[in-house]
Amino acid sequence: MCRLFGLSSAPQRGSATFWLLDAPDSLSRQSRRDPDGTGLGHFAADGTPHVDKAPIAAYRDRAFAEEARRVRSATFVAHVRYASTGSLDTRNTHPFAQDGRLFAHNGVVEGLDALDAHLGEDRSLVKGDTDSERFFALITRETRERGGDVGAGIEHAARWIARNLPVYALNLVLVTPTHLWALRYPDTHELYVLERLAGGPHGGRHLDHSGSRGRLRVHSADLAGHPAVVVASERMDDNPHWRLMEPGELLHVAPGPHTTRRVVLPEAPAHRLSLTDLNPDAAASQKAA
Repeated sequence: MCRLFGLSSAPQRGSATFWLLDAPDSLSRQSRRDPDGTGLGHFAADGTPHVDKAPIAAYRDRAFAEEARRVRSATFVAHVRYASTGSLDTRNTHPFAQDGRLFAHNGVVEGLDALDAHLGEDRSLVKGDTDSERFFALITRETRERGGDVGAGIEHAARWIARNLPVYALNLVLVTPTHLWALRYPDTHELYVLERLAGGPHGGRHLDHSGSRGRLRVHSADLAGHPAVVVASERMDDNPHWRLMEPGELLHVAPGPHTTRRVVLPEAPAHRLSLTDLNPDAAASQKAA
């Protein structure tokens, strides 16, 4: 199964090294189970988006490790891919960039001909072959039509897909230089959020963490003095405050960070897919441990 990661410490800029490389269940460790691609999205101080990605596993990608240790940003999005749609190619590797925003998705959407027809001229936003990038293009269009309201754009795009196309899952993380959104829909895959106070559960301390398996000890000065919100496909450490998002929940993290959440899609997909409905590659991508 693909893995999603998002982090906001906005307006404070920092690194995501702990979560990407050092946490007990970091994205790099998770990539050993999802070998088809790795990507890290972040923003320069002037708000310029940057995406570093390659169609190889994170644990084999020296550039991923170097970037995870080097880059600083107020928001991050990262993804490790187990391919379900599209070839193993950089253009099909998450995150994707459109209109200065960065996006990663975990799930499967079918009926791509109908989605392409619905996108019309906005199909030109899509550079690869994946259902994920098409979903992002629809969000981008819906956001433009609502005056740049990203939350409304996500809600309307996801609702159109849920009502009109076969859906297995639409979990996503989308970031701008200072905001983060996450959606879990429906209840197929888990998506967790951690609202971490400065210094973590002990308050005011540098992060000095022993992993749950007792073999890892890490330190992060960045997360000692500033709060952060982390979104991930699975709990990445033993902090007791990880919360499983509700099915249909849209989370918004504004600078502060301040979080708001609401269930925007309470209904099940009109054409819900099960594993047995998916083609063998897609099914394998969704049930891999």
